[in-house]
Amino acid sequence: MSLDPKVTIRPFAEADIPEVWELWTASEGVGFGPGDTPAGTAQFLRENPGLSLLATKEGGIVAAALCGHDGRRGFIYHLAVAVDHRRQGLGAEIVRRCLRGLGQQGIERCQVVVYASNAGARTFWETVGGNLRSDLVVFSLPT
Repeated sequence: MSLDPKVTIRPFAEADIPEVWELWTASEGVGFGPGDTPAGTAQFLRENPGLSLLATKEGGIVAAALCGHDGRRGFIYHLAVAVDHRRQGLGAEIVRRCLRGLGQQGIERCQVVVYASNAGARTFWETVGGNLRSDLVVFSLPT
């Protein structure tokens, strides 16, 4: 499947935060916790330059992913594709490019956290090569 030639994928810049947040908050299954703020997003982008990506079409943002690493493991957060651009390979292409960027920085594994009840997201991540880890559970600790 080839991408729409009018779609451009590029690094996610701090100036894009307001429009990306509109996409994320309008997308089902994207959850937010402490630290998930526009200011927190800006800090994350500064600490992981060039790894987070977005897609534009005709000047508007139609997909975005927050991607980075801690020096050991990569993470992709908040991948969202606008409803009218889904099932066209755009999300998979963004993931492919995020993984390539992590690999170029020596990161060999990437993790994604998805709500257990989000069947669409679970299917997507399996489709792009994700392996469900049934041997792990996630704990969240406040600081």
